[in-house]
Amino acid sequence: MRTFDIVTPLKAVKFDELSIQEQNLVEIARDATYRSYAPYSHFRVGAAILLENGEIVPGSNQENVAFPSGTCAERTACFFAHSQYPDQAFKAIAIAARGVDELPLASPIAPCGACRQSLLEYEMLAGHDVKVLLVGRDEIFILPSVKSLLPLAFTEF
Repeated sequence: MRTFDIVTPLKAVKFDELSIQEQNLVEIARDATYRSYAPYSHFRVGAAILLENGEIVPGSNQENVAFPSGTCAERTACFFAHSQYPDQAFKAIAIAARGVDELPLASPIAPCGACRQSLLEYEMLAGHDVKVLLVGRDEIFILPSVKSLLPLAFTEF
């Protein structure tokens, strides 16, 4: 029998410690929470994907009474980004949320499993790590790649 640890590198920073480009990405993700359609959960999530050409593509969660017909913010953003810019690799994604009280969440949230796997597909397509910024009101977690969110992923690499 073997035992080993899986370690996920994570950096916790304040907003003003981010680069200007990362601050812009975070603000677009936060703004996207206001375009969320969440009449059932009242949990509003926004995502923003930075592409290699500098474009930033936002997305928000879209619920539907015929659950699970809706989709998460991360998948809304990544599917739209690739459909509009199929030749542009993803560089980074920021994810933010507001709770049922309509206030930004104090702590960062991470994507669900389906979003992690979907985002990993685009990281593999990019051929390089895609930085992940998980946005909370008080701090932002930075992970070096989508794969770091899903270390035992269903993948070939």
